[in-house]
Amino acid sequence: MTTWHWVRHGPTHEKSFVGWRDVPADLSDTALIARVRDHLPDDALVVSSDLVRSTATADVLQQDGHIRLPHEPDLREIDFGVWDGMRFDAVAARDPELSRAFWDQPGDIRAPEGESWNQTMARVSKVVDRLSAAHQGRHIIAVAHFGVILTQVQRAMRVSAYEAMAHKIDNISVTTLTHRGNENWDIGAINHLP
Repeated sequence: MTTWHWVRHGPTHEKSFVGWRDVPADLSDTALIARVRDHLPDDALVVSSDLVRSTATADVLQQDGHIRLPHEPDLREIDFGVWDGMRFDAVAARDPELSRAFWDQPGDIRAPEGESWNQTMARVSKVVDRLSAAHQGRHIIAVAHFGVILTQVQRAMRVSAYEAMAHKIDNISVTTLTHRGNENWDIGAINHLP
């Protein structure tokens, strides 16, 4: 059994697609950060994607009893390809049918030169499976991204990608999922803001 405490990175205030582009997080809400830090387990491993918005968020959440694991590039957000950095209306104008299908029928549809929801889920799940096996019985605080967290919500709930995407994942919120082996999961909380 391994308990994952997924924390979405701090807000970027971007008004465009942000996937693999490395943009900083706003970590000025120190009251929320303190509440989340107090909510997280004291004796935990901490891992994050390698993008600065996640690593910096992990830095401010880390406590003395935590052990930091190496950054995991495979915990990056969905790769939006050529859409990364484009405003949503510009993407809709450039690729009207594809952009609509990307959100309405998530799965194998991908942005031009990007990746699909299913590809994202596969790479994230490999990290989760590897770390769960290596650290059985531990708590893992994973600071990552909206899409990354939702892939694991989908997995734990055994629902479609579309159903998983209906969940809100706020910045610096905590989603707690306990891996009991194989595909057995308990859902503690989704999008908890202490």
